[in-house]
Amino acid sequence: MDIEALRTSTLAFVEAHKAWTPLIAGVLAFCESIAILSLFVPATVILIGIGALVGGADIALWPVVAGAAFGAAIGDWVSYEAGRWAGPGARTQWPLRRYPDLVAKAERFIGRWGVAAVALGRFFGPARALVPLLAGTLGLSRVPFQAANLASALVWAFVLLAPGAGLLAWLDR
Repeated sequence: MDIEALRTSTLAFVEAHKAWTPLIAGVLAFCESIAILSLFVPATVILIGIGALVGGADIALWPVVAGAAFGAAIGDWVSYEAGRWAGPGARTQWPLRRYPDLVAKAERFIGRWGVAAVALGRFFGPARALVPLLAGTLGLSRVPFQAANLASALVWAFVLLAPGAGLLAWLDR
């Protein structure tokens, strides 16, 4: 199945089953945020499409934002815990060993920004799933990590979904 077919079928399902939209947004955000899985799921494009459906198909925005934020936060948490479990040796394992320059950049980013890197990284493509994993391998404290994780997940979900929802609602007027 190609990306376009996946996007089309997911959005058609959401439109037909509006009550499932928060759960679908949560699963997509989880896939987008978890290390390795994010490489295979084009969740950002689908979530932007869901945002547009929210505005045009009479779906409440806030439950969808909450679902996406929850999924994103859980995905980052799982990646972080995987990094804590694997430790610094994770850099020598697949798929990280294939991208030593990207890993080095992400580690420098975390070293420079600390826990703020978790919040900032959520808004930048490949860093979205890599930063939490490496934050775990570098031993960033759990409580500050989770604070940045939860806050940035909520902001990220709103920023991703609200423009489509608001734009279509505005155009319908």
